[in-house]
Amino acid sequence: MLINFVLAHIFNFFFCFLFLPIHGRLHYTSSLLVSQISVPPSPAPAASVSPSYNGSSALGTTVFNVRTFGAVGNGVTDDTEAFKMAWDSACQTEDSEVLVPKSHSYMIQSTIFTGPCKSGLKLQIDGTLVPPDGPDSWPKNISKRQWLVFYRINGMSMQGDGVIDGRGEKWWNLPCKPHKGPHGTTLPGPCDSPAAIRFFMCSNLKLKGLRIKNSPQFHFKFDNCQNVYVESLTIKSPALSPNTDGIHIQNTNNVKIYNSLVSNGDDCVSIGTGSYNIDIRNITCGPSHGISIGSLGDGNSRACVSNITVKDSIIKHSDNGVRIKTWQGGSGSVSSITFNNIHMDTVRNPIVLDQYYCLTKHCPNQTSAVHISNILYTNIRGTYDVRSPPMHFACSDSMPCTNLTLSEVELLPATKGHLVSRPLCWSAYGTIQTITVPPVLCLLEGIPELMPQNDSGRC
Repeated sequence: MLINFVLAHIFNFFFCFLFLPIHGRLHYTSSLLVSQISVPPSPAPAASVSPSYNGSSALGTTVFNVRTFGAVGNGVTDDTEAFKMAWDSACQTEDSEVLVPKSHSYMIQSTIFTGPCKSGLKLQIDGTLVPPDGPDSWPKNISKRQWLVFYRINGMSMQGDGVIDGRGEKWWNLPCKPHKGPHGTTLPGPCDSPAAIRFFMCSNLKLKGLRIKNSPQFHFKFDNCQNVYVESLTIKSPALSPNTDGIHIQNTNNVKIYNSLVSNGDDCVSIGTGSYNIDIRNITCGPSHGISIGSLGDGNSRACVSNITVKDSIIKHSDNGVRIKTWQGGSGSVSSITFNNIHMDTVRNPIVLDQYYCLTKHCPNQTSAVHISNILYTNIRGTYDVRSPPMHFACSDSMPCTNLTLSEVELLPATKGHLVSRPLCWSAYGTIQTITVPPVLCLLEGIPELMPQNDSGRC
């Protein structure tokens, strides 16, 4: 009996100790173990939703919930200031997370999230982010060229199960857009449209599992960045939405883009000048305009792109497959490009190399050009739309393409009963390593006898 009495008192003591009331907001910056039992404060803040207030995760991450900072999340109220305050707090804290909780839609104005920040910063997007609804709702004193900008951030990750919805339809329907005028022409009027997410002068970025749709213009844009890892993105907008590139890269290096799905109204991935060491793998692309390097050399500018690999991917129901496009009059170089193990499904121009890129029919002939060399096409198979030849190598008279290599290329008409179309070649030099379908008999052997001086060595 004495033993039972003692055990009962010990049990009562621990029961009362374990379930003492917990008061206050969880917001610890130390590495102390935090109870998994979260009791909301009394009275609860009007802008907070239990149990999603600031706190520390079991891994020691300090969480800054935008709802705690006043975000309403009804898709109409302007939540910009709440996001900025949550960002500023997280930016100043080691191993922190900005949490955008699920089941809410947050309207944010055009905003620049600025660094540098302390290490271990994460943006967890589980809800829905939307901009103002169209150009008429956009504040007049704010640039219409970008929506959410991340500037000078080092070591950030962005992930989540939410959606970034650019609400682009009203932008696409501006009179200036190409599909609005007769026969693809544009009409006068304002035309600036925002890229949804822009990273400028950032490094060591990781984007994973995000879903983004209907951007007014580019969905993701990486500008002057380095060391970027992108995985498992889903990017969607209508096939006729103008200039809605999925991922645009310029002046950026050491980029990996893996295991992602892109369907849109322009290039799935577009690579601009100043970009090198880009690795793209396992991308499902289309409907779209394909995967493109360029356009480069516009306005007689110098362009440099090198060490690009696109492999193990599918391009379907698209205007183009893998494409390199440069303007006449440019300079610089495109070199060391590999397109490997790519399946084409009803693609109008599966392989395009075009040094005469022009958006009108009236571009003047110019002698200088971006030099294109060391391009490898290997194991590219599938079907093409019979409206265009399956391979198109249109190179400059004065600056021919050199060291093109084709191996295991087999492209057949998507429509039964059509003969295989002949490839088009002009001033293109290279090697055919295996029999191709259709045969590429127009490729010139060796190297040109005379090559003009080019500043490609400056790249």
